[in-house]
Amino acid sequence: MSNARVVLWGIIAILLLAAVWIFSSINTLPRQDEAANAAWSQVLNQYQRRADLVPNLVQTVKGYAAHEEKVFREVTEARARVGQIGAPNPQDPKSVEQYQSAQRELGGALSRLLVVAEQYPQLKANENFLTPQSQLEGTENRISVARRDYIQAVQTYNTTLRTIPGRWVAAIFYPDASPRANFTAEASTQTAPQVQF
Repeated sequence: MSNARVVLWGIIAILLLAAVWIFSSINTLPRQDEAANAAWSQVLNQYQRRADLVPNLVQTVKGYAAHEEKVFREVTEARARVGQIGAPNPQDPKSVEQYQSAQRELGGALSRLLVVAEQYPQLKANENFLTPQSQLEGTENRISVARRDYIQAVQTYNTTLRTIPGRWVAAIFYPDASPRANFTAEASTQTAPQVQF
């Protein structure tokens, strides 16, 4: 074999390996996009669970603390704002930030509601209060886990979009693929509301 043929076969082998490497990556982006979508749905699911628990908790505390009308109004209004915003587009950072802001507001209002509940010893022993409060605390933890899972899925997806060969695959096969927005949290919102007994 002549040197030209060896070089030609070498170039063909390199091109074939590159093609195999790129084509093996073609389904990576859609898989990661779907994983991020599923993680986002779980975040929304947990926020919805929290919103569903709020009316029961408010009504129970209201029965014991009728004069705390301002707190009840804040919780109800914050929950209504969350409902009005609806599910954000995870590829639109403004939409995600607006949604997060409403969720932070609801979390703060719930913290104030639980502080009011602390002032009523007989309420703390009432089963009608303990059940939704326990479920709400569990939901806050679930929200934290769901957000963590979403952040990890977004990191994987965005990294694939920005690195080679994912960048090339996206440019050729998925030109409309764009990075997803991620959660940003203020230091005060990184912990679930706590009630001390």
